[in-house]
Amino acid sequence: MSPLTTKDLKRIFEKLDKNGDGHVSLDELSWLLERIGVQFSLTELESLVGKPSLNFDEFLFFYESISSPRHSNNKGDDQEDGINDIEEVDDEDELSDLVKAFKVFDQNDDGFISCEELQTVLIRLGLMEENSGKECKTMINAFDSNLDGQLDFEEFKNMMLLTRS
Repeated sequence: MSPLTTKDLKRIFEKLDKNGDGHVSLDELSWLLERIGVQFSLTELESLVGKPSLNFDEFLFFYESISSPRHSNNKGDDQEDGINDIEEVDDEDELSDLVKAFKVFDQNDDGFISCEELQTVLIRLGLMEENSGKECKTMINAFDSNLDGQLDFEEFKNMMLLTRS
């Protein structure tokens, strides 16, 4: 998944920190993770985080720990939708992460990410304002190689691989 900037993460943190105490509670963090399709029980989240809330630096560390490629020995056949042999992605876990990320944005499960779907997810993450449809079209057009106005998995994969640091 394309890394978010520190500025993006700061905006997300501030939106999550509803009481303004400089900490994001596990409930607030769980709410965000559910919105992007990641399911953790509060017990699992507390075990992962090790404390009841995170300050901004800890939030950055948490983001880094869940967004960096994982290299586990649990490599199975969990690629989905026939996306099995993409040469540009060497790591099966990375491919699996890309498939999962694509599914977060492809809300109607039609195999494409529309401008509306992109906008909905970015608004949920606090990265975009309600009336930013033109920005979504610009983002999609930048990687829409077949000019159909939406992103298929290959276009999404290329976008994600080209925009990571």
